[in-house]
Amino acid sequence: MSRDTVGSMLRAVTEDLRAAGIDSAPQDARHLVALATGLPVARLSIEAQAPVTQDQWQILGDVLPDRLARKPLSHILRRRAFWRHDFEVTPHVLDPRPETEILVERALAGPFSSVLDLGTGSGCILASLLDERPTARGVGVDLSDAALDVARRNARKIGVDDRATFVTSDWYTEIQGRYDLIVSNPPYIALDEMSGLAPELAHEPRMALTDEQDGLSAYRTIIEGATGHLRPNGRLMVEIGPTQAAAVMALFRAAGFFEVAIHGDLDGRDRVVGGVFLPQTDR
Repeated sequence: MSRDTVGSMLRAVTEDLRAAGIDSAPQDARHLVALATGLPVARLSIEAQAPVTQDQWQILGDVLPDRLARKPLSHILRRRAFWRHDFEVTPHVLDPRPETEILVERALAGPFSSVLDLGTGSGCILASLLDERPTARGVGVDLSDAALDVARRNARKIGVDDRATFVTSDWYTEIQGRYDLIVSNPPYIALDEMSGLAPELAHEPRMALTDEQDGLSAYRTIIEGATGHLRPNGRLMVEIGPTQAAAVMALFRAAGFFEVAIHGDLDGRDRVVGGVFLPQTDR
């Protein structure tokens, strides 16, 4: 096969990625070759014999070293598919993951007209929820102004920016009022687990990954504060690590939540814990 075809480029990139120990080498190679050639990913096989130019090889040469150095593919492409849209991704936000779609799915299983997203990051959770509920309004909270800039751009791109407000806040400190729904994908990786993470995670904001403690401190703050920011029968839903269900459910129950439940992801791992808030007078 000639080196000057789309197919040969794809083969060469796949081999380089495999040699670097990247498990997703075939899929990543297709995205990188699509970026270099300007072809849609779905047409690469059809265009396998199409010629590639020196300029296209140069584009590939500019981005391939980043992936070989384990920079996330989403940071190279500057986008990540989540729920029904592509979201802008930068090093300032957590890379949206398929597992987090379970949080969106479970949140949409009940009614809400107002939602608070704590630690909004890219805004993918909030924007996805508002896109599915055209009359709902929401607030996204983050401690990072750079992350909030990304969230605002994503909300604008999806067309929900007129119903989304973004606030710089340390969890609830700058938040007033009560909501039908509170959601969060907080930092839940314990400090002693950080050294064992995939190399790609070194490129993501540390504050979005770990609480620098036991992985539960954000849940303690979120769950305790939720009772002052939920309407009667309001719901709190949080993403969790797969070993944290029992501890997080205990925090929900200690705070007085009812109907506390675990929801698994597609791999059968515990992924979301949710509960319903009832004021003392309504019990």
